[in-house]
Amino acid sequence: MTTGPRVAVYGAYGHTGRFVVAELRERGVVPVLSGRDADKLKARAYGTGLDARPASVDDPASLDRALAGAAAVINCAGPFATTAAPVIEAALRAGIPYVDVAAEIEANADTFAHFADRARAAEAVIVPAMAFYGGLGDLLITTAMGDWTAADEAHIAYGLSGWHPTAGTRTAGAVSRQRRDGRSVRHRNGRLEYHRDDLPTLEWPFPAPMGPRAVIGEFTMADVVTVPSHLAIPEVRTYMAVEAARDIAAPDTPAPAAADERGRSGQTFLVDAVVRSGTAERRAVARGRDIYAVTAPLAVEALDRILTGRTRTTGVSSAGEIFDAPDFLRALSPHITLELHP
Repeated sequence: MTTGPRVAVYGAYGHTGRFVVAELRERGVVPVLSGRDADKLKARAYGTGLDARPASVDDPASLDRALAGAAAVINCAGPFATTAAPVIEAALRAGIPYVDVAAEIEANADTFAHFADRARAAEAVIVPAMAFYGGLGDLLITTAMGDWTAADEAHIAYGLSGWHPTAGTRTAGAVSRQRRDGRSVRHRNGRLEYHRDDLPTLEWPFPAPMGPRAVIGEFTMADVVTVPSHLAIPEVRTYMAVEAARDIAAPDTPAPAAADERGRSGQTFLVDAVVRSGTAERRAVARGRDIYAVTAPLAVEALDRILTGRTRTTGVSSAGEIFDAPDFLRALSPHITLELHP
């Protein structure tokens, strides 16, 4: 019988939530399954011996019951515009750390804006966007920075073989588009800008063996919130491989399908993170498989470091600020292969 710490997973029956639960169990942690759908929770918990605790974000008492006795909570339930604040409030009431896997730009910005002062005063730990988008890019940029204290530009290019979105990804995207009134967003001159300009198609020089590849410029992801939250970089830009951008835009692209015994899809990725200061350039590259599956070791490694005191600050913090970024990335092997190009 596992006797490790108990960690609440909100959205435990979702696509990413299932990977997170499996990763926790592999590390000897006892997941407490929670979420809004009681029937899905019961089906997920059946035969596992795990505790299932339904909870609704509009019912604070149910969230308190879900988090009772837990050492921390990982929120995997989107859209995070709806779930993040209520679950953070419950974590603050319970006095436990909070980690989420939000890729929604506005939801992450809200977490920094609304909870920074309270979390710092309470010496609480809140880590949003601890996922493929937002967390991984921030860790790579922070690692590439090395001993630099500032840079002129940060660029994160996503070389995805394709992108079969989950239902949660589609719902979160719809919420974000509604909040933006259909506009696009970018990070320039040290701040977020909303605009209606056409997004350019560019060629990005991915490292070999991928090589140069067409990307959509200013295909903006959560890194534009996490990176500038702690690094002095006024220009933060993200790019998406054209094939993946087309997949996510098409309404009939199917959800990811399992291609191995762990439930991972066949999708591969290369994330190329570049920082520039004057004429100098530094690069960190991560390669791996399945952006949803790799979010689980990212979130659970973060949780492990929080619970074992391997953190650098308290309050609302991005991955690159609160953790030793190069050490964190090395700990993700074999899920991620890391390359540094100083």
